[in-house]
Amino acid sequence: KELRMDRRVSVRGAVIDGDKLLCVQLHPYDGAVIQLGDTWCIPGGGVDKGEALVDALYREMIEETGVAPEIGQLLFVQQFAHEGREFLECIFHIINTTDYHNIDLSKTSHGGAEIKQIAFVDPAKTDILPKFLTTEPLSTLVKEQHPAKFFSYL
Repeated sequence: KELRMDRRVSVRGAVIDGDKLLCVQLHPYDGAVIQLGDTWCIPGGGVDKGEALVDALYREMIEETGVAPEIGQLLFVQQFAHEGREFLECIFHIINTTDYHNIDLSKTSHGGAEIKQIAFVDPAKTDILPKFLTTEPLSTLVKEQHPAKFFSYL
């Protein structure tokens, strides 16, 4: 497949609590790059031109959850194509897990408009994108500080 010349770079935050992962279900909304329906994903979004990855993640986590993240190690890099466009996504560990236990979407700048629900879910029992989050040993990767894993679906 031939991809358009543009690439969307995005960042996501993995908030891990034991065997649970903080995930969101998104409303269909104007400006969403991919409509996910009832599928869950981890919080995050696009990196603006000239914006550092960690700065974008910090901004996105606050916009969606209202909580300032403590950003840890890079866990995953994912590259994929969707509707003829290339996507590059970086997933970082968010260290301050307990701060994410009582999120009030009504107090966020984007959460109410974009997010249908937010919760800690069991990745092994939940329809989550990207799919590799349902099988990767997240707690172990963080605890043992494994190098970032790369997934390509081009």
